[in-house]
Amino acid sequence: MNKAIIKVLMGSALLAIATTAHAREVDESIDAASDGQVEIINISGSIEVFGWSRSAVEVTGELGDKVEELILERNGDKVLVKVKVPRNNSNNISSDLVIRVPEDSAIDVSTVSADITVEEVGGEQNLHTVSGDVMTQAAGSDVSAQAVSGDVEVTGDGDEAETSANTVSGDVTIIGVSGSVEAEAVSGDLMVRDGSFERASLNTVNGEIGFQAGLDNGGKLTVESVNGDVDIQFDGSVSARFDIETFNGDISSCFGPKAERTSKYAPGWELSFTQGDGDGRVTISTLNGDIDLCD
Repeated sequence: MNKAIIKVLMGSALLAIATTAHAREVDESIDAASDGQVEIINISGSIEVFGWSRSAVEVTGELGDKVEELILERNGDKVLVKVKVPRNNSNNISSDLVIRVPEDSAIDVSTVSADITVEEVGGEQNLHTVSGDVMTQAAGSDVSAQAVSGDVEVTGDGDEAETSANTVSGDVTIIGVSGSVEAEAVSGDLMVRDGSFERASLNTVNGEIGFQAGLDNGGKLTVESVNGDVDIQFDGSVSARFDIETFNGDISSCFGPKAERTSKYAPGWELSFTQGDGDGRVTISTLNGDIDLCD
């Protein structure tokens, strides 16, 4: 074997050994209220949160070499899980945590550079990351999931709640939630499907928008895109007043009249009509993109 290759392999092996040696295992737990609040702060790495039937918060995983300590403390019904790092030191602080909380807990998770994953947590969720993906399950309680650079995905079982999901650079996917939803992306696609909504607001600057769900009686759907196609497919019948407009694109609809030119001197199209009793409201607009509407 070539000596250079041997040196590279030996160096990689030594690096792996050193990394393992510096990894600091953590396995701590504390009693917690069955329906209290858990706040989790981890600057870098990953956070996985799982609900369980015990009235305790358990933290396992690995802390970065330069991490000062793991803070795990309870104050009344609130538990704090915090990775404490030195000021002005971003090296070797990446920590990967698996956190189990009482299944009815409300959680507040904050990070700068880390992915967030949540499963089987029934309370309200506030999830925030700057650089990383957010993936969570909704269980009938309000969810706010935000990222600056990363994808956001919320899945539910059809229970009604208020869901807010947004990202600057990434896609937003919302599946199986109902009630009220607000989703926004600056550069990325939005998809909402398999639910029924009283109110839905979807906005993107550069990306496509898809809505494949039901609209409740008297419900309101607002869809806005600057650059991107819009595809709306209603589950079941819909009763609403429709106002649809695109400046540079086509409008295709499975019901209602045909779209008309906004002006003989401009490329835009518009379509307004009432479906059923018209007790709801659907407003769709895009600057550059096609709009497809069906049921």
